[in-house]
Amino acid sequence: MSTRVKICGLTRPEDIDGAVQSGADALGLVFYEPSPRSVTVEQAAELAKRVPAFVSVVGLFVNPTQQFVDRVLEQVPLDLLQFHGDEEAGFCAGFGRRWIKAIRVREAGQIEAAFDEFRNASGLLVDAWDPDRYGGTGKSFNWDLIPDHRPLPIVLAGGLSSDNVSAAVEQVKPWAVDVSGGVEQAKGIKDIQKISHFIKEVHRVCKTD
Repeated sequence: MSTRVKICGLTRPEDIDGAVQSGADALGLVFYEPSPRSVTVEQAAELAKRVPAFVSVVGLFVNPTQQFVDRVLEQVPLDLLQFHGDEEAGFCAGFGRRWIKAIRVREAGQIEAAFDEFRNASGLLVDAWDPDRYGGTGKSFNWDLIPDHRPLPIVLAGGLSSDNVSAAVEQVKPWAVDVSGGVEQAKGIKDIQKISHFIKEVHRVCKTD
């Protein structure tokens, strides 16, 4: 199985273009104002226009109101919703769109519980725990906490870069990997060479499996 690649936290047209040309499967737009990678609804609508067919546009939300998600969906053609806060499953499922739930992992059994709680999701994103931040920490976590039995596809995030993604894919065998800070020059400013190298590393490992 080929592991998919999502590049998250894109803010500039040239970064959208570079990620697409490098072979990204999905692009993440952050709708969470405290994040240095956040975009306005208007910016997101313009960025999404640049995304060609068969590349997914993912909207990342952290504890949003229903009204805000509805407003984004009216203006931005999102393919998938990613909820990265403390949202309940019923809320996530209330928009008539496919969605994934992010879990900040810090202890054994947490992922298994999330598989049950969010069983109607299209996937479970596992990220590093941080008491103050909802993702974007640049930290990895103990991948041994990820179970072999997976009722939902696993998306691996947290501290990934071209230096460790091959080991991550080999050990975890995730459905997809999600990277943001590991392919940046500065927060919100992507480095196209890093994106290209990251994706090549994923594809290299998948070919040798």
